[in-house]
Amino acid sequence: MSELHKALGDISSIRRQMAHSTQFRGYGPATLAATGTFAFLAASLQSMCLKDPADHIPAYLSIWVSTAALSAALTGVQMYTRTRRIHSGLSNEMIRMAVEQFLPAVGAGILITVVLVRFVPAVVWMLPALWQVIFSLGIFSSCRFLPRLMIAAGTWYLLTGLVCIAFGDSRALAPWTMGLAFGAGQLLVAGILFVATQEDADEN
Repeated sequence: MSELHKALGDISSIRRQMAHSTQFRGYGPATLAATGTFAFLAASLQSMCLKDPADHIPAYLSIWVSTAALSAALTGVQMYTRTRRIHSGLSNEMIRMAVEQFLPAVGAGILITVVLVRFVPAVVWMLPALWQVIFSLGIFSSCRFLPRLMIAAGTWYLLTGLVCIAFGDSRALAPWTMGLAFGAGQLLVAGILFVATQEDADEN
C-alpha cells in the first residue's frame, strides 16, 4: 500500500513539473479584450454619472468593483472551459498554477481597498494607482508561464499606476485614469495572447 501511495505521489509530482514547464493557454484573447471594453464602458459611465468622485467614494467603488467582479467572473469561466479543452490531462494542475500566481495580488487589492476606505479615507484617491501597481505584480508573477511579451503588459500597469500616484490628489479618481489603464492594458494583453496563439498555430 505504501508503494502505491509513493507511486501516486510520484505521478502527481511529475504532473506538477510538467504544468510548471508548459505555457498556460487558458486565457482567451477575445475574453481579455472584452474585459478591456468593460473598463472603457465603466469609465464612460463614471464620466456621465459621477462628476465629483472624491465626494462620492461609495458610488465610485461600486462602478469599479462591479466592473472588476464581472471581468473576473467572465475570465474565470472562460479560463476553466478553455483549459479543460486545451490542456486536457493537465487542466487541474494548470488552473491551480494560474490561480496561485494571481491570487495574492487579488487578495492584496481587496485588503488594501478595505483598509483605506475604512481607516484612511483621506488617501482613498490612491486606490486607482494601488490597484494598477498590484495588478502589474500579478502579471509579473504570472509571466513565467505566459508569452514572454506579457512583461510589456505588466510594465504598462506599473507605469500607469505610478502616473496616478504622481497626480498626488483626487485627480487620480478621474474616469480615464482607470478606463485608459485597464482598457488599453487588457487590449494589450489580448493582443499578446492573440499573437502567441497564431504563432502556436503556425508551429503546428
